[in-house]
Amino acid sequence: MTPPASPDSQVIATYRFPPGIDAARQAEIIAIGQTLGSADARFDGREQALAACRGEVLEVRATGDGALALVTFPTANTERDIGTLLTMVFGKYSLAGPARLVDLRLPADFGTRPRFGIAGLRARLGVIDRPLLMAIFKPALGLTAADHATLLRSVADTELDLIKDDEILGNLARAPTLERFRACRPVIEAIRDRRGRDFLYAVNVTGRADTLLASARALIAEGANALLLNVLVYGYPMLEALAADPAIGVPIIAHPALAGALALAPDHGIDYGLVLGRLMRRAGADIVLHPARFGSLPFLAADEARVIAALTDRDGAWPAVFPGPSAGIKPAIVPALLADYGPDLVINAGSAIFDAAGGPKAAVESFRAAMETGA
Repeated sequence: MTPPASPDSQVIATYRFPPGIDAARQAEIIAIGQTLGSADARFDGREQALAACRGEVLEVRATGDGALALVTFPTANTERDIGTLLTMVFGKYSLAGPARLVDLRLPADFGTRPRFGIAGLRARLGVIDRPLLMAIFKPALGLTAADHATLLRSVADTELDLIKDDEILGNLARAPTLERFRACRPVIEAIRDRRGRDFLYAVNVTGRADTLLASARALIAEGANALLLNVLVYGYPMLEALAADPAIGVPIIAHPALAGALALAPDHGIDYGLVLGRLMRRAGADIVLHPARFGSLPFLAADEARVIAALTDRDGAWPAVFPGPSAGIKPAIVPALLADYGPDLVINAGSAIFDAAGGPKAAVESFRAAMETGA
């Protein structure tokens, strides 16, 4: 069942219920419980206002594996951000039992726009018709800031497009975040000067909510040109804050850490196509990393297809953003990825580059050759 397009005044949420659940009754519980809170809600003189806030069941349909229910919610019940959206459509109800949020249709301007998206990143990096190639600093922990610069120099004369910190690397005493960037900055500048186009280093920005934004601004003031955020750990609102901040203005890469806790159980949680797809795109990510079905993490082909479609499909005037197949990516996987999804991908590799037997430079060349083979 394909939900209708959402009018500007409504959010349309689709829920899947397993066999044995009274989907019609649960849909009514969601429509009322996630808006007015009670079917008997009353307040003298406010009847019209209460009615305007109420959710409505649009459709309930039996399927081969249970039932789907569509519920509409007034957009005015939110602050037009992803935090209040998720609280409205699934917050408390997510504790109620078997039910899965599988789709959201949003008004055309709902959320925080990515600053770059696919078109903007291609223009910035001067890469028009092929996937982008990104490396991950490995080892993940135990290195100094100078060690990171040494790793970067080992691929400095290749055609790598981006590099990023590992998601588990925070602002740690051995290699504080700002020191890592300062050590790598001369190498980044040398790469840019050598080839006449930009090179991005996505620094992992971490910390408490009251310090993370300030840390990001400090990195940008030092010249950082991309950021990595563990979005599901810090929340979609933190991604929205980074994407909207005029003092930042650099591409943001969203890491999928914690996604399995939200999406892996088949009859609970939120579909991967939302968690790593539409919600990331509507929260302002420019690149969204996700497990590749060919990689080292168990990820179904159908899940990957929904994620990539949600990041790249036509969504009104909302910018399409880069999918980043990750986790166990090797050159041999690349042609299959391109055959499935085309060139609008970021190929993301860590150990396959920095632990390669022939060395990092040869590994990058192998990835580039695989990209040309699969084109």
